[in-house]
Amino acid sequence: MLGTTQAFLRSLDEAQLITPQRSAGGHRRYSRYQLRIAARARELIDHGTPLEAACRIITLEDQLSEALELNAKLAEED
Repeated sequence: MLGTTQAFLRSLDEAQLITPQRSAGGHRRYSRYQLRIAARARELIDHGTPLEAACRIITLEDQLSEALELNAKLAEED
């Protein structure tokens, strides 16, 4: 689906960027949100960003998005 290897997805799990659910058989199950994060990580890494830096960038992008949403909600209340 993403065109990545299982090892790449495991590396994201080990870096604690995404934590998939597990099926009864022990297979990893990813949400759509986690797949978007994995795709963004793949994009950054393909452009030469180290895995640790890519994880930090994605975390900061996610925090910024949440902060902007909160600011918009608070602005609507005023």
